[in-house]
Amino acid sequence: MHAIIAAAADALIFILLAWTLWRLLGRSIPIAVVPIIIGLVLAATGWLPATLGVPSVIGDKIGWLGVLLLAFTAGLETRQSAHVDSTPGLQPASRSSAFRFVASAALALLLPFVVGALAAYHYFSVLPNWAAPNGDRTLGAIAIGLCIAVSALPVLIGIVRELGPLHRPLTQLAVRIAVIDDAVLWIGLALLLLVADGDAGIAGSSPLQLMALAVPVAMAALGTVSRRNDFVPPAWAIWLALPLYLIAGSWASSHLGLHALLGAYFAGAMLPPAWTRNLPVERMGRFALLALAPLFFGHSGLKIDGDALGWASLQASLALLAVSVVAKLAAALICPPASALSRREALAIGALLQCKGLMEIVAATILRDKGLLSEHAFAALVTLAVLSTLLTGPFFRFILGRRAGQAQSGSQPV
Repeated sequence: MHAIIAAAADALIFILLAWTLWRLLGRSIPIAVVPIIIGLVLAATGWLPATLGVPSVIGDKIGWLGVLLLAFTAGLETRQSAHVDSTPGLQPASRSSAFRFVASAALALLLPFVVGALAAYHYFSVLPNWAAPNGDRTLGAIAIGLCIAVSALPVLIGIVRELGPLHRPLTQLAVRIAVIDDAVLWIGLALLLLVADGDAGIAGSSPLQLMALAVPVAMAALGTVSRRNDFVPPAWAIWLALPLYLIAGSWASSHLGLHALLGAYFAGAMLPPAWTRNLPVERMGRFALLALAPLFFGHSGLKIDGDALGWASLQASLALLAVSVVAKLAAALICPPASALSRREALAIGALLQCKGLMEIVAATILRDKGLLSEHAFAALVTLAVLSTLLTGPFFRFILGRRAGQAQSGSQPV
């Protein structure tokens, strides 16, 4: 089939159909998971004719551009968590000490990671077809632990926007914790990939790798100089800098033996906040999510081995979901981010933090591409991300009772 026709069919299935289903469902679930579900269903049933040419080459490139932009805007969001309107003087936020807050954020990441990695090492990694393709059981377990520990910042911000102002102190705390955990997750991914690559990584120190290493150093230096001198370039120069940062960061990380998505994320995180304060970061992320990235996520679901989507995979996904939810709730109870929080409010924050969303799928894709996750593990983690994201809003409202339901206005997040 002609490449243009295949790309059109691709867009009809994973962009238009996904958007239509989302609207028909009353926007009751995040649109981010709809193309993934479509891909999973098509992979499991084999309904998609091979002659249709889906996934298409053009669709792959558009989807990849979309997920790069999503990672880039996620990096921007870590420096601009103020996209969620702040409400000064709210009690829980004003009483949380810096140490308590950082300790809570650390435990919210560390406890699920440790529990998930141990469960993966002693149970999941020995299941049929779950062994990491690179043969390293420990690194495979760490990879699953990282995916269990994810809190999906972009999707979480969308959910928070839709929960209304009544619970803003709780939702702000959850977003701030997710900002820290999200940054640590990407750093952890980078370190894990460096360890997995061994001598093939930066240790080779070729001229091209040294040039790639100089790129993030130059970005960091430019940001430092800009902040010290309160320098903010004109708007046109900032818009020109955005694609340059994205391209340079992606190129650098891929030539350092890492993944291009890591570079896209860190490029966004290294842009000086003063430069991007007036940029429509939310709209940029929304455009990528609605118009470009559905092809990537739909293809991720579609490319999963249909044999990996059986009852055993669903059982594994439910077990991983239970591990993730219980660990996040336990972390929030053991060390709440603010001393004034009741147990119910601490649990509600844990319910928000267990949201996996797109970031787990992106992380799992990176790890699968590097041979640290098998196809069966990848399928289970993608299913986990879908279930976790669908659970977040209803779980939060259930924990807080009627007031959370009254606080919700408008449609569900994208």
